[in-house]
Amino acid sequence: MNKNYLSRRDAIKLMGISPIAAGVLASTSGSSIAEASADVQGKIVIVGGGAGAIMALSRLSRAISHPDITIIAPNEVHLYQPGQVFVGAGEMQFDDLVMDNNNYIDQDKVTWIKDEVKTFDADNNRVLTRSGEEVKYDILLVAVGIQYHYEKIKGLTKEDIGKNGITSVYLSDLEKGTALGATATWEWFNELKEAAKTSTPKVIYTQPNTPIKCGGAPQKMLYLSADYLKQEGLSAEYSFVTSQKKLFSLPAIDKSLHKVQSQYDTITNKFQHHLKAIDVKAKKATFIHAWDEEVIDEDFGTKEIVSHADKVVLDYDFIHVVPPMSPVDALMESKLISKAGWLDVDKHTLQHTKYKNVFGIGDVCGIPMGKTGGSARHHGPVITQNIIDLMQNKKPSASFDGYTVCPVKTEYGKIIMAEFNYKGPAPTLPLAFEKPRWIWWAFDLYMLKPMYQHLMLTGRF
Repeated sequence: MNKNYLSRRDAIKLMGISPIAAGVLASTSGSSIAEASADVQGKIVIVGGGAGAIMALSRLSRAISHPDITIIAPNEVHLYQPGQVFVGAGEMQFDDLVMDNNNYIDQDKVTWIKDEVKTFDADNNRVLTRSGEEVKYDILLVAVGIQYHYEKIKGLTKEDIGKNGITSVYLSDLEKGTALGATATWEWFNELKEAAKTSTPKVIYTQPNTPIKCGGAPQKMLYLSADYLKQEGLSAEYSFVTSQKKLFSLPAIDKSLHKVQSQYDTITNKFQHHLKAIDVKAKKATFIHAWDEEVIDEDFGTKEIVSHADKVVLDYDFIHVVPPMSPVDALMESKLISKAGWLDVDKHTLQHTKYKNVFGIGDVCGIPMGKTGGSARHHGPVITQNIIDLMQNKKPSASFDGYTVCPVKTEYGKIIMAEFNYKGPAPTLPLAFEKPRWIWWAFDLYMLKPMYQHLMLTGRF
């Protein structure tokens, strides 16, 4: 196993290069755990091979004296998914995203089944793999991430991404280690620029009516592509069409993003719209505009909420699609799913509400916020402590505060680093967090990946 982590000397160099990185590391230094501190017995099975799974594996392997851990994941290639937006904007190359799970899964200490789970059988404390292997567990950690449903947009297929003015920065294949959508989006940026030299293209950016990985990504692509044209003295007619009621849930950042939009020529927001269908040849996108109206009956003094839905068809020259998202099918077909369609875990302990020996980490969790890599990092120490507590016949003692982070790229060279939790804003550094800053761009582009690769995935941060 490669020692894929920073030495003390390299960590000091990292902090010396970036005061921001030093501040972030200092503010969360308590999240690391001692080596081999718990002498507990029991078989832990981790399902998934992405960021949350690897972070948890690293922490549990180091926290337990004699760990019995099996990880079920088909992918040897690990993609640095936060970098997909930067690839889409031409600031990174695809090769910058590719890492090797072999550097993080020590097969001398951990059993690695390179397969997918076909069935979650929580009543019998077992999972069945795609190849038919039965794997029993004492503790199950679900870290299967999220899947994209392009097929739920009528008329659209994955094969359409990168053609006919259509792109989606999300499209990737973790098992094969591809980020087709990111590379297609950079080509899309340049096709849009060429079209803007002779016309004013109509460009649509969508956001679906489901929770999504990295909720700010649809707007990131809007602002970066608009700025890419602006740098060349070009423009387009931009439409941000979202199922949400506002640009951002936090009022200060919502206000700031409206100000950001004013620096570009023409951006029209269409709220409470979600993409239903695309006519690829005719370049027409059909949206459902769904909203509620409060109706007051003055005669009887009663109030009633009336739901409305209209079809809205928009023409486009270019469209960036964010598809509906959900957990993987195997989990959706299990008893582990909530009525809302996500892993049914407590929002603080990340322990399943019914099956107490099941925990979740990352995007799959059905909690109010947290479908970001930054949230998964904060999940890591919580689930590690709570799994050990359970193995010691104790109640879970660690609590997740809802921390999430959304680095909204507002232009090339500036980012709003939106950090918040269940209570509201939770900035790491004492800065006005709603303000776009170049220092956050430098941190996100240059410093985050080495921290992710050498500190986060190894459970040291």
